[in-house]
Amino acid sequence: MIGYWNPLPTARRLVAGLDQPADQLFTGLWEQRNWRNVPGPFYAGETDSLAIGRLDAPGHICYDDDLGGGFGVEFIYRQPVNERETEAVISGCQCELYRGYNWDGDDHWTVDAVREWWRDRGRVREWAVAIAADWGADAHPHWGYNAHPQYLGHYHDAARGHRDFIAYLDDGLEAYLRGYLFWLDRRHEPRPGEALPRL
Repeated sequence: MIGYWNPLPTARRLVAGLDQPADQLFTGLWEQRNWRNVPGPFYAGETDSLAIGRLDAPGHICYDDDLGGGFGVEFIYRQPVNERETEAVISGCQCELYRGYNWDGDDHWTVDAVREWWRDRGRVREWAVAIAADWGADAHPHWGYNAHPQYLGHYHDAARGHRDFIAYLDDGLEAYLRGYLFWLDRRHEPRPGEALPRL
């Protein structure tokens, strides 16, 4: 994607049609956001550990391992760039029991903060490579009861998400973030002839 598409008008319209108001659906705190969240309007703070967000938004939500051998909490690894993807992210957020997501990232991210996150992407990638190898394996003796074969498909799906995240870090995320930097600085989508900033 070249440029930037703002998902929030679409997201607000979608949420307005739900039974739950936005201030009850999006209660995640910026101070509690997962460091793996890619910059953008959507992010996850402290979520449940049920690991079901990928059922509705596999192209956008991943799980960490911060709670030990099993699933930890969720995070956004790819921001939505069209209406269909925005709907998927909203659905994924709805699945989260603690309502730990939020969509106010634009109020917190700065140009400098996005560039700092990008400079530290090697740390994110290193984590993703390690967990994808672990959760993509066929045996997990260190997971305790989570090593039961009934969970294997769930872990393998999560590992697919981590591999997708790695691929996006390598090809695609830089272009998105350049457009997002433009948005943060100008507060409008790039027009023809307007150059995007560098990361």
